[in-house]
Amino acid sequence: MASKVIDKCNEKIVPIIENLGYDVLEVEYAKKVDGMNLTFFIDKKDGITIDDCEKVNNAITDVLDEINVSDDAPYILNVSSAGLDRPIKNQKDFIRNKGKSVEIKLFVPQNKQKVFVGELIDFSEQGYTIKTTSGEELFFEKSKVALCSPVLDF
Repeated sequence: MASKVIDKCNEKIVPIIENLGYDVLEVEYAKKVDGMNLTFFIDKKDGITIDDCEKVNNAITDVLDEINVSDDAPYILNVSSAGLDRPIKNQKDFIRNKGKSVEIKLFVPQNKQKVFVGELIDFSEQGYTIKTTSGEELFFEKSKVALCSPVLDF
């Protein structure tokens, strides 16, 4: 059911959001504490404000009702910023973070180490490549990476 809802949203709703000038980084349909949640994670070059979320919500609410994405099953609609520390999961995330400092956490140690920090220089379906401060390029297989996320410096 979840993949059906996501597929419908990708086909009918994502183009509406993109026509408003936003990138849709992910559509999620998942059970949360308060029931089923349909969440659109959006982004734009200058970042997302609460007004942006409201604008997108208003633009898609009636269309979602019209196309009945959940086949009458109740859900809560959320429109959200991707967040500064959003994990890097796909090509859009990579493009947003290429050249920036990232932290990679592994399921199993590599060279007796589970956490690596470096500049994100490449991403593919196979994995992530970073350049460390010493200039060394390291590749990590996607299946061995627990988390790849931006390093936030304040």
